[in-house]
Amino acid sequence: MKYTKKALTDKKIIITRAQEQTSEAREIFRENGAEVFDLPSLVIGPPDDWTPLDDALKKIFTFDWIIFSSANGVRNVEDRLRGIGLSLSEISKNIQIAAVGRKTASLLADMDAKISFVPPSFVADSLVEYFPQNQKGLRLFIPRVQTGGRSILSDSFKLKGAEVTEVAAYESSCPKDIPQKTIEALKSGQIDIIAFTSGKTVINTVSLFTKYFGENWLKFVEKIKLVSIGPQTTIRCKNLIRTPDKEAVPHDLEGLLQACLELNFN
Repeated sequence: MKYTKKALTDKKIIITRAQEQTSEAREIFRENGAEVFDLPSLVIGPPDDWTPLDDALKKIFTFDWIIFSSANGVRNVEDRLRGIGLSLSEISKNIQIAAVGRKTASLLADMDAKISFVPPSFVADSLVEYFPQNQKGLRLFIPRVQTGGRSILSDSFKLKGAEVTEVAAYESSCPKDIPQKTIEALKSGQIDIIAFTSGKTVINTVSLFTKYFGENWLKFVEKIKLVSIGPQTTIRCKNLIRTPDKEAVPHDLEGLLQACLELNFN
């Protein structure tokens, strides 16, 4: 099904995303006619301690693969590598790199890093299922979020005989505030869609709603369409709010937009 530009005209949407990543999502949805209300639901920062990541990077050439599940991990690994005179572009000539997701792969490509594998679906489960090499004996390096992330990559590869080094490359936390314009739009029932971009954005949004609207916060979202970016985000929505009206395919911003375009408001 094809849609023309401005297909979301008159629709008011909240896109839950990291504070540092709102501009791209806002632009995509505005191009399609939506009025976007800000609700940053993640703050990306450094891990509590850089030492485990730095220690792993000092022995980077002992690994067979680096597996990135987010652009945040790519950025911080690149920054710390540059501190020791290396880069992802340089090490990708000797070490294979896997990326979960189009944005993560795109960032690596922008750094001129060679990407050896991107799974067909942009989720960790797909990377495990379609990984192109027997994992027994492989030495894998997995930079990840410090808290709140899934351990499926590490657990699955260890079960298959890989030697896994998993370290925190960044942390994500809950913002303290909701913009006043967004609060007023929620209170007055103006919002048509809330789009969730990760399981953690669901958790933090619920926390923020509870803070601002109290224990009866659910009444403010009962008539709003919910859209999830992928399976794990959908599970969080089911557990904390309700089953989303749509799940994005593919599991990225373009898929999220498509899911919103397919919503039925009749």
